[in-house]
Amino acid sequence: MTLPLCPHPHVYLNSFSALPLKKISTRKIRNSIRALSTTPSEMEQPMRGQRLMEFPHLLAPHKDLMVGLISAVDKRLHGHLLPSSASVPPDAEYYQNQSGASQGSLCINRGVDSSHIDFILTSWLHLSLPNGGAMNITNIQGYLKSSTDAPHFQFELVQCSPTYFIFFLDLIPRKDLVLHPDYLKTFYEDSQLEALRKQLDTQVLEAKPYFSSSLYFRNVVSPTGILVSITCEDGGTTERAEEIIRDNIDPIANEVLELWMDSCVCKGGTAAIEENERDQLEKRDRMIKSRAVEMDLSSSMPIQFGQDVADRILGVIRGVFRI
Repeated sequence: MTLPLCPHPHVYLNSFSALPLKKISTRKIRNSIRALSTTPSEMEQPMRGQRLMEFPHLLAPHKDLMVGLISAVDKRLHGHLLPSSASVPPDAEYYQNQSGASQGSLCINRGVDSSHIDFILTSWLHLSLPNGGAMNITNIQGYLKSSTDAPHFQFELVQCSPTYFIFFLDLIPRKDLVLHPDYLKTFYEDSQLEALRKQLDTQVLEAKPYFSSSLYFRNVVSPTGILVSITCEDGGTTERAEEIIRDNIDPIANEVLELWMDSCVCKGGTAAIEENERDQLEKRDRMIKSRAVEMDLSSSMPIQFGQDVADRILGVIRGVFRI
């Protein structure tokens, strides 16, 4: 789901990024991604996938966080997932604009027929900004099929500057929580997600609530969702930002991911899904995914990467989203 969070113009948060979640051993990921290149000399580089997996533009704790989350998915869910190459062609796994100033990587792993997983999408974006700076966006999202009513998973960490970033983490509800209090209790009260949200609020004094400009987006997020902006006033250095990512964001993100994999993917939803309920779940999911693309990606991608690259990447995403 594309999240219109960041205050910078023409920049989208749901970076549909993707590092291979295939069987995500780091070695296999590094060997499997083939990059789009712009010069013959670049095409001769045999390990471009390694460069991408190393998250070349991220702070070290941010990179460690992403590698850790991907490894956790591999360890727990590798039997649920098809290779990314089945959904993402080589020229969409890595892409850049004409100058090379903006770059992106996309990986989408569909679930096998027997799994509740529809797909897991992972991505990173390095975007040049009009002021000469750059923004780094990392994203992992897990969508489930209508065979379960369990929530989707969404993680996004955006470094808008060396000392300012936005963090979004949530289990996206797929039912109206007012009409379905049992759903609220199962996935949000009993899971202690609220305690994790309060933990971050207590431990990171720099964290402030972040209010998206999109009322639609605010309505999609769960009541326990974490959506904060963090500004580190430390003389322009990244030391405090790195500390927060390493000591606070990393453990919380890993805990919520483990919860989603255990309680939502492996155990399923609150009850058996009837045919009419399945239709409602599919309709809700389709609307969320459609709005995700329409609200931001379809306008910002051409600006950042040019129309040809945008059409190619959005075509892959729309195909997987079935919109």
